[in-house]
Amino acid sequence: MSAHGMLFEFSTADDLIAAARRARQAGYLHAEAYSPFPVEGLADALGFSRNRVPLATLLGGIVGGAATYFLQWYTAVHDYPVNVGGRPLHSWPSFIPATFEITVLGAAIAAVISMLKMNGLPRLRHPLFEVPEFDLATRNRFFLFLPAADGVYDADHARRIMSDLSPLLVREVSA
Repeated sequence: MSAHGMLFEFSTADDLIAAARRARQAGYLHAEAYSPFPVEGLADALGFSRNRVPLATLLGGIVGGAATYFLQWYTAVHDYPVNVGGRPLHSWPSFIPATFEITVLGAAIAAVISMLKMNGLPRLRHPLFEVPEFDLATRNRFFLFLPAADGVYDADHARRIMSDLSPLLVREVSA
């Protein structure tokens, strides 16, 4: 089996942040951190800046709203024009409720799909799940994973850069 990466276990959030900073300085751009609760400053230490979920949400809302308005306009004006009570064929106030609802629906669907895709989900099996100690990530331990897919990965080098932080566990994870 090939190496998937190196897993380090730490007892405190401060140790995890220090390890993440050190990994980032060593050139690990895709390091992953796991903790039982949100850790302030961890995203910055890993080099996480912004994501594109808000942009995808905006675009999903715009597309949904525009498509709904166009569908109503096309149906009422060109495809099946019916004069109801002398109102104009393009009576935009009657188009607003459906347009608003589908705008919200389009934005919500785009937000969920983009969030899942950017998080790499659904991921039903991950090599980290095979490490017996990894279940502590949901209770009281902090883990840093350095993936072998990073261009700078070397198992010995990864051990060396983390050695003075005294990790509780150092384990090479196989794919």
